[in-house]
Amino acid sequence: MSHLDHYAVMGNPIAHSKSPFIHTLFAQQTQQSLQYQAILVDTLPGAFEQAVIDFQAMGGKGLNVTVPFKQAAYTLANQRSARAEKAGAVNTLWFDEQGNCVGDNTDGVGLVRDLIQNNQGQIANKRLLILGAGGAVRGVLTPLLQAQPQLCVIANRTITKAEELAHLFAEDGHITACSYEALQGQQFDLIINGTSASLQGELPPLPPNLLAEKAWCYDMAYGNTTTHFVKWAKTQNAAKALDGLGMLVEQAAAAFHVWRGIFPNTAPVIQELRNRL
Repeated sequence: MSHLDHYAVMGNPIAHSKSPFIHTLFAQQTQQSLQYQAILVDTLPGAFEQAVIDFQAMGGKGLNVTVPFKQAAYTLANQRSARAEKAGAVNTLWFDEQGNCVGDNTDGVGLVRDLIQNNQGQIANKRLLILGAGGAVRGVLTPLLQAQPQLCVIANRTITKAEELAHLFAEDGHITACSYEALQGQQFDLIINGTSASLQGELPPLPPNLLAEKAWCYDMAYGNTTTHFVKWAKTQNAAKALDGLGMLVEQAAAAFHVWRGIFPNTAPVIQELRNRL
């Protein structure tokens, strides 16, 4: 019997995670011998760190990290990729030959890849609006700005949080911050929702006529039903309104590539997940 390498996703809650299903399909498709499980980790201080140590001690090769442990994973990593440094969060861990814990963040590349490769969208030279200024938004800003939008505006209820992000990423592109009210009269080619409100059936207070002609909308969240933001986008006549299911699969594929050195074909996996929603 072939040796199985062990991988897992850690989070709390974790029962809903689609990562084991995604990585199992990747492994079958690429003929990699691995096992992937979901691990529920207590939110008590130090519990995540101990769980990672235990996983490594048992011979585990790599981890995906989800809410609420991405900042803890960032702190735990002995080495981090440049994009993880800017993100201030880590969603992918692995252990090098010396036993060091190495961290990366594949959320942003997953989002950009889904938009451009999977949906033939465009970010370059587009006016980009991002809703929200929390960890999810910070985690994707570097790859988004590397795609060279004409400008990037971060809108948030608490404008100081948006201003902090704009300052932090100022050297990476033309980026500004504003309140939702200040969006009045502005128009954008691409709007990305990075707030978690969409799944609760809520939306930020967005003014009308925010979408330029042929504008696209992208919700980083996804659900078993159409997200509130995608519904809103359709009422605003968006040329395309997408949810974050493709991003989920693409960030997983980028992590799989980091671990195994092979990039899986994501299209059939996205379709399979969509069929199961």
